[in-house]
Amino acid sequence: MACNAEILKSVQLFSLLDDEELAVLAGQVEFRTFSSRQRIYKIGDPSERAFILVSGAVRITTIDEDNQVVLLDTPAHGDVFGFASMLAQTPHQTNATADEDTTCIELDRNDITILLRRKPDAGLDLMSVLGKQFHATERLVRLRAARNPNAVIEEAETLGENIADTVASFGGSWTFIILFAVILAVYTLVNVELGHRAWDPYPFILLNLFLSMLAAIQAPVIMMSQNRQDKKDRLRNELDFDVNRRTHAEIQGLSRRINLLYDKVDDVEDMLRNRPR
Repeated sequence: MACNAEILKSVQLFSLLDDEELAVLAGQVEFRTFSSRQRIYKIGDPSERAFILVSGAVRITTIDEDNQVVLLDTPAHGDVFGFASMLAQTPHQTNATADEDTTCIELDRNDITILLRRKPDAGLDLMSVLGKQFHATERLVRLRAARNPNAVIEEAETLGENIADTVASFGGSWTFIILFAVILAVYTLVNVELGHRAWDPYPFILLNLFLSMLAAIQAPVIMMSQNRQDKKDRLRNELDFDVNRRTHAEIQGLSRRINLLYDKVDDVEDMLRNRPR
């Protein structure tokens, strides 16, 4: 279905075009409709076309290294998606799915070529759109970097592990030392004062038995807590490594796309210089 030039006026990408150029572009691009939960494109699909959201709702997602679905963007009315992959002629790096009945404008490289021939300044708008996508990726990296290893471990901790942490935390505090010292002092003083009526006279054999039992139980509990701390440290190191690796990959990807964009802009400039006057 053909597009109306009036609709293109609301698209920021085409805000610098005059009526004649909008009419030419409107005669080339077409409307595409997608039903709710219909996939517009998926990761790895050929990037022959980009889309401009006219109505409805779209989710742009990807799959991270933990096989989790990560929401990258929810385009608003007039926003462009799939544009960077189309320009670079690389497979799509994201999934685009319609959340409800959605209408989009479909455009391809030939439409952009004609647009740049008639309005070279529109190249700045194209770069602005790509810049917005780059910023969204940077925000994603920052959010993924903010994962708390303590929270990740607490999601899977058992009741016994929670008790072990509590016992180790209390047993290694001044509160426990002072309270234990007071109990021992009271226990020994009471038994000394009672003399031959004491239930545990000197040398306090029953107290020694209790202390030995307490040490036998407390030692493995503290070791359990230390093992959990080691797990937290390993997880923290793994998360740091994953973040660094993702950041490195994102920087490389951004550099490749920027270089490709510069190459395309240079090609357009050469084409404009060589066109007949």
